[in-house]
Amino acid sequence: MAGNLTRDEARERARLLTVESYGVELDITAGNGEGAVSTGTERFGSVTTVRFAGAEAGATTFIDLHDAVVTEAVLNGTPLDPSTYDGEKGRLPLPSLAEANELVVKAEILYSRTGEGLHRMVDPVDGNAYLYTQFETADAHRMFACFDQPDLKATYTFTVTAPEGWQVVSNTAPEQDGGVWRFPETEKMSTYITALVAGPYHVVRDSYDGGRIPLGIYCRASLAEFLDADAIFDVTKQGFEYFERVFDYPYPFGKYDQLFVPEFNAGAMENAGCVTFLEDYVFRSRVTDAAYERRAETILHEMAHMWFGDLVTMRWWDDLWLNESFATYMSVLCLAESTRWKNAWTTFANLEKAWAYRQDQLPSTHPIAADIPDIRAVEVNFDGITYAKGASVLKQLVAYVGLENFLEGVRRYFQRHAWGNTVLADLLDALEETSGRELTSWSKEWLETSQVNTLRPSYEVDEAGNFTGFAVLQEAVPEYPTLRSHRVAIGLYDKTSEGLVRRRRVELDVVGARTEVAELVGERRPDLVLVNDDDLTYAKIRLDEHSLRTLVSSIGEVKESLPRALCWSAAWDMCRDAEMATRDYVKLVLSGIGGVSDITVAQTLLRQARTALGQYADPAWRQTGLSLMAGRLYDLARAAEPGSDFQLNYIQAFTSCAISDEHLDYVKGLLEGSEELEGLKVDTDLRWTLLRRLVVRGRAGEAEIEAEHRRDATAAGERHAAACRAAIPAPEAKRAAWDRIIAGDLPNAVFRATLGGFVEPDQAELLEPYTEEFFSEVGRVWSEWSSDMSQTFAEVAYPFLNISQATVERTDAYIETEKPPSALVRLLSEGRDGVARALRARAKDAAAG
Repeated sequence: MAGNLTRDEARERARLLTVESYGVELDITAGNGEGAVSTGTERFGSVTTVRFAGAEAGATTFIDLHDAVVTEAVLNGTPLDPSTYDGEKGRLPLPSLAEANELVVKAEILYSRTGEGLHRMVDPVDGNAYLYTQFETADAHRMFACFDQPDLKATYTFTVTAPEGWQVVSNTAPEQDGGVWRFPETEKMSTYITALVAGPYHVVRDSYDGGRIPLGIYCRASLAEFLDADAIFDVTKQGFEYFERVFDYPYPFGKYDQLFVPEFNAGAMENAGCVTFLEDYVFRSRVTDAAYERRAETILHEMAHMWFGDLVTMRWWDDLWLNESFATYMSVLCLAESTRWKNAWTTFANLEKAWAYRQDQLPSTHPIAADIPDIRAVEVNFDGITYAKGASVLKQLVAYVGLENFLEGVRRYFQRHAWGNTVLADLLDALEETSGRELTSWSKEWLETSQVNTLRPSYEVDEAGNFTGFAVLQEAVPEYPTLRSHRVAIGLYDKTSEGLVRRRRVELDVVGARTEVAELVGERRPDLVLVNDDDLTYAKIRLDEHSLRTLVSSIGEVKESLPRALCWSAAWDMCRDAEMATRDYVKLVLSGIGGVSDITVAQTLLRQARTALGQYADPAWRQTGLSLMAGRLYDLARAAEPGSDFQLNYIQAFTSCAISDEHLDYVKGLLEGSEELEGLKVDTDLRWTLLRRLVVRGRAGEAEIEAEHRRDATAAGERHAAACRAAIPAPEAKRAAWDRIIAGDLPNAVFRATLGGFVEPDQAELLEPYTEEFFSEVGRVWSEWSSDMSQTFAEVAYPFLNISQATVERTDAYIETEKPPSALVRLLSEGRDGVARALRARAKDAAAG
C-alpha cells in the first residue's frame, strides 16, 4: 500500500524534523470548465514549498506524495533527481538535510475517484465538476507533498487557480482575484485536517454571535432546492453556544463552513473550519425525524472535534479512539441538553452501543486504546470500539468522576495543550486533578482490556413475593476474563394502569463476580428487574425468567424511552447470542412495535428483525417469518397517522419483506399510483425502494430500472439504478455485477451501490458460486486497490450470506495458506465470525420449531 507509514517511521521522522510551514499552489483549471467529463485520468498541478528544521545535519528522510508525476524537486537550492520518487511507496527521498531546510516539489497529481485525497466528480445533471478532499488518515499527500503524520504540525498557505464562477473553500477565509484564490496562513495544525473544496457549489451564508464566526453551508447546485439551511444553521448555533460555554475556550478557527459533498465515503470529516459531510444529509425526499437527529449528531460530533482533535491533536493513531469517542460523547450530551432531541441518550443506547457490543464480541476485538503499528491498521480501526465503546466508557467515567469535574479537566487540557499533540495520559492527568480520583487503574481496566462483561440479576423471594436476597452477577468470556468495576443503577418496574412504571431505583458499584445488593432485601419483587437502568455502564444485560416473561407480554407498556430501549437491546443481544430463538425475537418485535413511540428505536427494531430473518432464522421458517412481518407492517402502515414518520417507516419496512403476490401487488400499485395510502407521498427515493423490492422478487427488470433512471437522471439515481441491476435475480445479472465490481474502475459511490445490490439477502443461493471467487480475488484487490475500496470489498463481498460450515472452513484455509496482511486477516475473521454466529442462531431457531 502506497503511503503505509509505520509508527516507528513516524517516531523517527518526528525526532528528526520540526516542520514550520507549507506553501501550496494548486492549478485545478484543466478539464474542469464547461462540459467537464470524467475519464479517471485527469490530473491537477501541485507545487509545494515546505520549510522545516533538521535535528541532525546530513541526515536523510523522505516526504510523502501519492499518484504523482514529479517534474521538479529542489532541496536547499540543489535539484533532486525526480526519478528517485518511489511511486509505489509514495515517497520522495530527501538526502543531506541541513539545520534549516526548504524543499520545493512540483508535480502533476491524479484526481481521486475513490473518495480519498482530492476527489473529482462530474454531476450528471448539469455536467459540472465538483472537487473535495478527504485526508484522514493519511491522504493529504494525495494533493501536496507533505510529512503526512499528525504530530508534525505546521502552518499552511494555499493558493488555488480555479475555473471562473467556482467557489473555492479551505481552512481560512480567502481573498479572490478572478480565478485565483489566496488563503491566508492557517494556525498550526496537522496535515489530515487541511482541506480544499471547489466547484460551482451553491452557498448560503450566516454568522454566529453578531458576526464573530462567519458560517457557510454548501451543496451541489443541482441539490440547492433541497437544502434546508435554516435547520442546519440552528443546530450549528446551538452547538457553538454549548461547546464554547462548557469548554470555556472560544472557537479557535475563525470561520466555519459546512460542505455537503458528493460520493463521500464517511458521514463527515472534521477539517478545521471546513467540515465536509456526506451529501445524503441533504434530504431530497421525505425522511423520518431519526434522519434529522442523526444529521444533528453528526454536525455536533464534527464541531466537538474543532477543540478535541483539531486544536489539541493525538500524537499518533493509537489515540484515535480518544478523538472519536470524545466527539461522540459530547455530541450526544449537547443533543440532549441543548437541542430538541432530549432523548438522545436513548438513541445512543439503541444505535451506538449496539454497534459497540457487536464489534467487541468479534474475534478482532481490541482494547479501546489500541495498538496501531501502521496506517493500514488504523484504517480498519474506525469501528464500533473506537467510536461507540469509547464513548460508552467516557459516559461511565463521567458517572465516576462527576460531569462538572470531567468538564473542568477538559478545560485544563485545552488550555495546556492548545495547538499541540498529546497522549492519553495528558487528559487523565487533568481529570485526576479536578476529580481527586486515581484513574490509572480505571484506564487499565477499561481502556487496555477487550470484550464486554455480562450482568444479570440473581435473587430469591419468600412466599409473600419479597426479596430475601439479591445480587448482581458479572460474567466474562474465558478468552477475556477481566471482571470490571461498574457503576450501575437497578430499576424495579411494576405493571400499573399507566403502563410499566419504575417503582424504585438503586445505584451502586458492581465489582467482581457477585455483588450483593442489601438495599433490596425485603423489597417486593417487581414485574421487571432492569440491571443497568439509565444505561450508566458498558455491559450486556440479561433478564431473569420472571422479567423476561413480562418483557414478552408487555414490552410496549414500558413508558420511558431509555429503559424500553435497554430492554429491546437485551432481547436483540440474546437473539444474536442464540439464547433466544429468532422466531421468538421477531414475534416479540412484531407484538411490541406498535407501542414504540421513538422513531429511531422503531426503525432500528424493524431493521434488526429483518436482519434476523435473513441470517439467523431457520431457513425452513424464514418464509413464514417474512410473511408474518409483512402482514403486521401492512396493517400498521394502513392504521398509522397519515403523513407520519411511523407510516413511512412501516411502509419502508413492509416493502423490505414483502414476498406474497398480494403484498407485491400492493408494492407495485404504490409505485404505479393505482394504490394510494392517505398521507403517503411516493417521492423519488421511496419509488426506488419500491422498485428495488419488485426487482429482487422478479416482478420488475431492466426496462423498469432504465425508465426509473430516466425519471431520476441524477447521481443518486445512477447509484439506485446500479444497485437494482445488481439485484436482478438471475445468474447472468449477478455475473455482470460481479465483473463490474472486480474490475476496480467504478467510482466509489457506484461501486458501493453495485456491491450492495449484489449481496441481496433474498438471493443467497445465487451468490453461492461467488464464495470461491471472493477468495480468488481478495488478495489481489487488497494489494492493488486503494485502502477504502479494498476494505469495502473485503467486508461487503465476503460470502456472509453463504451460511455454512464450509464458508468457515474456507476462510480458515485461506488465512492459513495465503497468510494475508494482518488488517485483511482482521476483516476476514470478522466475516467468519458472522457466519459462525448465524449457524448457532439458526440451530437455536430450528430447535424452537
